[in-house]
Amino acid sequence: MNLHKNVKLLILFEFLVEFRLYAAILVIYFAHVTGSYALAMSVLSIVMISAALFEIPTGVFSDMIGRKNTIVLGSLASVLFVLFYAIGNSYWFLIIGAIFEGLSRALWSGNNDALMYDSLLDKNMEEEFSQYSGKSSSAGQAALAICAVLGGIIATFSLGLAMWLTLIPQIIALGVSLFISEPRVHSKKSGDVYSHLAESFNQFKENYKLRLISFASIMRFAFGETAFQFKPVFINTLWPLWAVGLAHSLSFIGGSISFYLSGPIIKKFNALKVLVGEIIINRVFNTIALVFPTVASPALMSLTSLTFGAGQVANNTLMQNEFTNEQRATLGSINSLAASVAFAAVAFLIGLFADEIGPIKVLLIIQIILLFPLWIYWKIFNHNKTNVI
Repeated sequence: MNLHKNVKLLILFEFLVEFRLYAAILVIYFAHVTGSYALAMSVLSIVMISAALFEIPTGVFSDMIGRKNTIVLGSLASVLFVLFYAIGNSYWFLIIGAIFEGLSRALWSGNNDALMYDSLLDKNMEEEFSQYSGKSSSAGQAALAICAVLGGIIATFSLGLAMWLTLIPQIIALGVSLFISEPRVHSKKSGDVYSHLAESFNQFKENYKLRLISFASIMRFAFGETAFQFKPVFINTLWPLWAVGLAHSLSFIGGSISFYLSGPIIKKFNALKVLVGEIIINRVFNTIALVFPTVASPALMSLTSLTFGAGQVANNTLMQNEFTNEQRATLGSINSLAASVAFAAVAFLIGLFADEIGPIKVLLIIQIILLFPLWIYWKIFNHNKTNVI
């Protein structure tokens, strides 16, 4: 059976949009411009606040107007946010860039997974979603791995240059998005937007399992992504700046492998078991690295990436299985909205605490909080047994 051309283009697209040479030094760059960890993290908070404000309209836009139009607009916003970050000789330019990044995230958050799923559905291959979603994310992680090394080296000469060079792949990605076609299974609709939105919220109200999965994913993103973005600050206390990129590269290489193998892993163990294993391994390795900080700590923390990809795809698979076709992108956007708001609050607070108590204590607190999703997954497991799903 021939693979839908969209799937191939989406894998290439993911590689290009994630080819971000600033990936390993973003918080360091923001702190260099603003002079404060709190202000640096506040830029990330603004990204997520912006994403939250745009989430619902962009999700509805995708479901009612089209997947292709949405991904193209997201690509244009991506070009603009990198441009303003690169200009970023003041906090205000960073804020403008953050708003455009939030718009880009919102346009892609529910849309791109829905585009992948619908494209596979065109070929009656929807059961292969986890496999191809994993391959797409693997391509993105591979790009980030390359960028982490190159960006770290470039940053030793100029932090700003890493931002400017990132513009090139974003422009190419915009070109690739123009060749993506609208899946046949997704028909554009022009009905009542408010009714469509109300139906989407009703899905969360009526679906207990979806609520649990969504809440766990929100927690994992808010605290997990904050920890990952802040980790270079801790690594820079143990390794020189050029080597910070190397540590991030190891994480992205592990993530790429994990994403690529996620399909077979999930088929063998099921999505729920994969998520539980990923949380336990991640917490143990990170805690050891932080409690006993040595020159080996960054490498030990990077090992957690070998389970990260499979955990992300497992979570996404559980979510997509609970979504309805009619509200697939909107439901994804609602979940992303909540995650964006949570991240915005957590990132700024982490920056404030880090200014007061230091990066190690802050990262240890996050490790404790990220144990809570284990209880949520236990609730889902019991729900599955009760309902014989």
